[in-house]
Amino acid sequence: MGGGAEPHLGELSAPGRRAWSLPDLDVDEMPELPELASTPPALPELAERDLVAHFSRLAHRNFAVDLGAYPLGSCTMKYNPKVCDWAAEHPGFRDLHPATPARHAAGALEVLLRAEELLCALTGMARATFQPPAGASGELTGLLITRAYHDATGRSPRTILIPDSAHGTNPASVTLAGFKARQVPSDARGMVDLEALRSAVDEDTAGLMLTNPNTLGLFEQDVVEIASIVHAVDGLVYYDGANLNAILGVVRPGDMGFDIVHSNLHKTFATPHGGGGPGAGPVAVVDRLVRFLPGPLPEMGDSGPRWVMPSDSIGRIHGQHGNFLVVLRALCYMLALGGAGMRRVAERSVLNARYLARLLDPIYQIPYDAPCMHEFVASAAALKRATGVRAMDVAKALLDRGFHAPTVYFPLIVEEALMIEPTETESRETVEAIAAAFNEIAEIARSEPGRMTAAPHLTPVSRLDDAAAARRPVLTWHDLAGEPT
Repeated sequence: MGGGAEPHLGELSAPGRRAWSLPDLDVDEMPELPELASTPPALPELAERDLVAHFSRLAHRNFAVDLGAYPLGSCTMKYNPKVCDWAAEHPGFRDLHPATPARHAAGALEVLLRAEELLCALTGMARATFQPPAGASGELTGLLITRAYHDATGRSPRTILIPDSAHGTNPASVTLAGFKARQVPSDARGMVDLEALRSAVDEDTAGLMLTNPNTLGLFEQDVVEIASIVHAVDGLVYYDGANLNAILGVVRPGDMGFDIVHSNLHKTFATPHGGGGPGAGPVAVVDRLVRFLPGPLPEMGDSGPRWVMPSDSIGRIHGQHGNFLVVLRALCYMLALGGAGMRRVAERSVLNARYLARLLDPIYQIPYDAPCMHEFVASAAALKRATGVRAMDVAKALLDRGFHAPTVYFPLIVEEALMIEPTETESRETVEAIAAAFNEIAEIARSEPGRMTAAPHLTPVSRLDDAAAARRPVLTWHDLAGEPT
């Protein structure tokens, strides 16, 4: 097995082996089972030791935030304190059924209320819901609140404005919510073009979605003016919290003029991002929008804890009350760091990004002349013209040097984009090692470009067919073995 292909469970199966055992049957009679239930399913047969070894080998082939630096731009893949996992493992929380009546779940409601209080303090909002289970779900929730707000005022504007540097989920969420997206171009600074925005805003403008710092890693210097332009036609301004890490404890979206804020607890507050979840994308709103929030919301009344549905709620977004243990991890993180600690998160993340950007420039060009925040976008366009080695090749070669690949080809407005976020949890030595790896790749590309375009060489698998993996995924061992399902 070693470094070769790992067999699937069907190939490891041997008749009669078991990873479990049950006590002997101690009753004389048992009901007759239906035919299907009496026929054992054709499952692989393995001993527990072989089963554990199989999944351990697979786990060791994955790269993770607990193994090394993960400079994936736009997604804040950072190490998170294990004390937060310890808190989430407490049986009183872990084993609590989500349908437990409020009077028997006072501790859980207190967790939600305390986390909501701190999240609102950080974002400058009035109240929040923890129902959305992910960032994109938070976007949809915010847009449904936007629609409910306009419906309540007797208007029906249908256009949501989105900068051309926005995350791809923004226009998708707009369409799902029944709006139409209109793109606003960036100016020469890499920020929202104010004149283009003024031209785009009219009576059909329902709102604007904005990430700040934006996906180029730049703080939108005109954000107050941007909000003012949209508010002039009674549009709402939505904050995409993907990059909240950069401003945590420094500046609040509410003070910039935002009306609705989603944050990613699984990126900013202690739950590792990636791997398919669970996540949490709570949505917080200003006071005049609280009545539209998804419900029920927790409250601590005179007679004890209870759930309350807002008067004009858009309804439920998720079963029960969201991914509670993710919220618990976030509360643990916020309480452990405190206000000063969270501000240091932002300061360190910005410092690390600016230091790394300086170490990479000018080998990888930074296209916009402005100080970056917690991430930055570099370009491999010059390297490609000189050697034929592209941004994708650089990302793949980085894997051989022990680092996860950065985001590539996003945002689309930068040629051969490399989007890099070192995060605040990396040491100076690690940041310098990342820079050394990037620059070594560029140096080798000049003398041996073929070596770089064929990378990675040291990983369990080399270049995969990205398109085939997305369009023709092999999801079961039946597909792999070519057997009928």
